[in-house]
Amino acid sequence: MTLQMCEEAAMAAIALQASRHRPSTKPAVALKPLDPDVVSAAIPAFFIGRNGAGLWVAREANGRIGGLFLFKNSAVDFANRQNAPVRCALVFPTETFELDVENHGNFLIVLAEGARQILTRTLARLKA
Repeated sequence: MTLQMCEEAAMAAIALQASRHRPSTKPAVALKPLDPDVVSAAIPAFFIGRNGAGLWVAREANGRIGGLFLFKNSAVDFANRQNAPVRCALVFPTETFELDVENHGNFLIVLAEGARQILTRTLARLKA
């Protein structure tokens, strides 16, 4: 499989994911540090949730690393791999949130998300 085929497959998957996701009317929330009464500072923790485009986001609670993914299990696997051999606490916020650190997840998502944004803007111009 060539890189172009991989990119096209990723763009198609993201477009399908976005078409199935109902955007939230609420703005994305800013992630706050975890309360030490809930999770000990000695236990690594990751936030796992969706962003405004419907992609899965995995972000370390202290903002050291994070990534974007097509599937929830990929985000969970990423979090667990970052803390191997020990496990980590997984926090699933109900609100959407955006990745605010460099994407260390699926690199094709960045390309496909850029293509989706260009397509959205182009379609908006054609309708106007």
